[in-house]
Amino acid sequence: MSRRNTDRILNVGFCAAAMLASSIVLVILMFVASEATPALTRPGIGRFFTDTSWRPSSSDNAAYGIGALLVGSLLVTSGAVAVAGIPGVLSALFVRFYAPRIIAVVYRRIIELLAGIPSVVFGFWGLVVLVPIINRIAPPGQSLLAGILVLALMILPTIAVTSEVALRSVPKSYGDAAAALGMGRWATIWKISLPVAARGIAAGFLLAAARAIGETMAVVMVCGNIIQVPDSLFAPVRTVTANIAMEMGEAQAEHRSALFVTGLVLMLLVAALLFAASGPRRSDAHG
Repeated sequence: MSRRNTDRILNVGFCAAAMLASSIVLVILMFVASEATPALTRPGIGRFFTDTSWRPSSSDNAAYGIGALLVGSLLVTSGAVAVAGIPGVLSALFVRFYAPRIIAVVYRRIIELLAGIPSVVFGFWGLVVLVPIINRIAPPGQSLLAGILVLALMILPTIAVTSEVALRSVPKSYGDAAAALGMGRWATIWKISLPVAARGIAAGFLLAAARAIGETMAVVMVCGNIIQVPDSLFAPVRTVTANIAMEMGEAQAEHRSALFVTGLVLMLLVAALLFAASGPRRSDAHG
């Protein structure tokens, strides 16, 4: 078989795999949208975002406002990214510029191992270790703060790894030019490496946020699962994902459709984050 024929077969195979993957995502999106349609068309989509009360019921006073759920998800996610951001970038700087080779390799393996730990393990650790500590400060312990800290630990490897990749993509000639000008290591990092890698680091933050906003088990275990707009870090919250996981098994009729609405909103949020994360790489490619 000639090289040209081999390349043609590989191209067809890759295209088929890409089409299959995108078709599966499209089918899932269409299914979720179709299941959400009854709840969206009868009272209208506006009530889902303007109402903060969620009262599943078969009576006329049922309410399916996802405002408080969205606030809970966004607060937990943004808090986790804020907490994990600086340690993640500093970790990448350590591995890239300061650590001896053997230490950098071992440290990188530890970070990768941390990324592979199941979320239920993080949630269990948070429930038995972190929640009692917070409870001694401000009961009940299961709170927005607990969710932020557990999710921060979960997304730290994502930020660390993507930041290191972005820093490694900085051309070596930039560092050589800085050294020729007499710039020190930290001056080179601060004025050259970080600005050049900023778009890649920002993409890593967005990918971490996409993982955090879709997390379920850990937040179910440590956030308290009370539907409310929290007035402090120590107040319990419920996220969109936790609400779906806790109620889908017993949901019927309009309640079930409303849960699919929350799933559709969640999918659109994650898609927006992933699209934003791909933007910097496209800009770099054309820059």
